Amino acid sequence: MGPGNDTLISEFLLLGLSEEPALQPLIFGLFLSMYLITVLGNLLIILVVSSDSHLHTPMYFFLSNLSLVDICFTSTTIPKMLWNIQTQSKVITYKGCITQLYFFLLFGGLDDFLLSVMAYDRYVAICRPLHYMVIMNPRLCGLLVLMSWIMGALNSLLHSLVVLRLSFCTDLEIPHFSCELKQVIQLACSDTFLNNMVMYFVFVLLGGGPLAGILYSYSKIVSSIRAIPSAQGKYKAFSTCVSHLSVVSLFYGTSLGVYLSSAATQSSHSSAAASVMYTVVTPMLNPFIYSLRNKDIKRALKRFFGMACAKGTIILRCP
Repeated sequence: MGPGNDTLISEFLLLGLSEEPALQPLIFGLFLSMYLITVLGNLLIILVVSSDSHLHTPMYFFLSNLSLVDICFTSTTIPKMLWNIQTQSKVITYKGCITQLYFFLLFGGLDDFLLSVMAYDRYVAICRPLHYMVIMNPRLCGLLVLMSWIMGALNSLLHSLVVLRLSFCTDLEIPHFSCELKQVIQLACSDTFLNNMVMYFVFVLLGGGPLAGILYSYSKIVSSIRAIPSAQGKYKAFSTCVSHLSVVSLFYGTSLGVYLSSAATQSSHSSAAASVMYTVVTPMLNPFIYSLRNKDIKRALKRFFGMACAKGTIILRCP
C-alpha cells in the first residue's frame, strides 16, 4: 500500500464512548442537550455583544469571536457523533475524517490563541489603563484575531498534510467519538516518526507559547493590582479578569488533564470520555461563566430580552 493519495482505505470506524446498545439513547440525549445549550448559549453572547453599543469594546469583541469559535469547535465532532448513534453506524469516510481532523485542530488552536489575546487585553486594561483605547485600537484588535486565524489554519494544515502521507492497514477502528489526531496516527502501518515529532513540537510551541503569555500577563496584572492602595480598587480591577481567568483555567485544566490521563492509562475509551470535558463541556460552560460573573453582560442581556419582549408585544397588538 502506497502512502498519501495511493492509500486503499475509504473509511474509518468511530467506536464512540461506549459500544453498549442500551447506553446509546442516553448518550444521544445527553450530547444533544449539551450541543444545543452550547450553540444557543454562545449564539446569545454573539447577538448581545453585536446588538448592544455598550459592549462594542475590545474585550467583548474578542469574547464574541471566542463564542463563534466554540460553536464551530463543538460542531466539528458532535453532529457526526449524534448522526452515527441515530443511524446505528460507526462509519466516517477517509476524506471526512481528514476534514474533521483539520477543523478540529483549527478551532481548538483558535480557542488557545484567542484566550492569550484576551489575556493581553486584560493586561493592557489594568497595567496601562490611560493608554488602553490607544493601544487596543480597532486595527490592532482585528489584526490579533486575523493572526490567530492564520496561525490556527497553518497549524491544522500542517498536521493534515503529514497525516495524508501515512498508509493505513486493516485495523481502522478509532476508539474515540471523533478523528482525534493521536488516535489516527496510531492506526497507521507506515512510519509515524515525522508525525509524532510534528505533533509534540507543535503542542509545545503553540500550546506552551500562549500559556506562557497568559501566565506572564497575569503576573503583571497581579503586581499592578497589589500596588492599588484601596481594597475597593483592587476588587474592581480583579473582577474584570475573573471570567477570563475562569475560562482559561477550565480550558487548560481539562486539556492538560486529558493528555496526562491518556499518557497514564492504556484505555482509549477512558481518554475519549475525558476529552468530552474540553470538546463539549468547556464550550458549553463559557457563556454561563461570562454571563453569571459579568455585570456588563447581565445588563446587556436584560436590555436584549427587554427589547425582544417589547417588539413581540408590538407585533401582537398590530391588526
